[in-house]
Amino acid sequence: MTTTAVPVPYRIVARWEETPDTATLRIEPVGEPLPPFVPGQFAMVWVFGRGEIPLSVSAIPTTGGLAHTVRGVGAVSEELYAAEVGRAIGLRGPYGTGWELAEAAGQDLVVLAGGIGLAPLRPLVRDAVADPEPYGRLNVLVGARTPAGLMAKVETGQWSTAYTGVTVDRPDARWTGQIGVVTKLLDRARFDPHHATAFVCGPEPMIRAAARSLVQRGLAPGSVRVSLDRTMHCATGHCGHCRLGPLLLCRAGPVVGWDLVEPPLRAREL
Repeated sequence: MTTTAVPVPYRIVARWEETPDTATLRIEPVGEPLPPFVPGQFAMVWVFGRGEIPLSVSAIPTTGGLAHTVRGVGAVSEELYAAEVGRAIGLRGPYGTGWELAEAAGQDLVVLAGGIGLAPLRPLVRDAVADPEPYGRLNVLVGARTPAGLMAKVETGQWSTAYTGVTVDRPDARWTGQIGVVTKLLDRARFDPHHATAFVCGPEPMIRAAARSLVQRGLAPGSVRVSLDRTMHCATGHCGHCRLGPLLLCRAGPVVGWDLVEPPLRAREL
């Protein structure tokens, strides 16, 4: 796939808050756009004068442009989180592997998202909801530490063709939903483990627990696709910052089969 190593100018055309420290930015190209992205891929997003960070696409509007969801936790991400409509930023990409939803045709789908991990999965779910015919049953299981950490609260309730389960680890006084880790929702999901494909994204401990739970329920490790974040500095495989054992995740990932990443993830130093 064609990519560009030079940031291409984009402009923020809309912004909305997902959680108290997370916002989604809708961006459009100032001139020629980057090549098309697919769900699961990422861009290197450049804040002029600050630096750049990798961000997976959280929406691919049919009208053009992209959306990225960012949590303000560092110098670049905090600048992006606070950016106002009209601000110019730079993008290079697309980079990495996608979710490859089409390869799951004829299968039940199980989507597990932890916190902001729903953002890279949202384009996949939207595609499956918009065109459910090729697939079996769709299960979307979402978890967060607290109710305030849940993103896309309205949209998740509108995925009428999916079984959608939502849970939190620490409820507040107004929470009336499920309590516990997201893997507990697997008991309520409807899927045949021998004819299912799973897609998992979230904090790494959650990814490990979810992938292992799915395999224990009968899914083949290669049918569990996870998105891993080993911060990509160059996104071209040259710096080695995203190495996980034999894999360079900016090239082999970020979306990769659990069968490939489970062995190196057993080593704590990796």
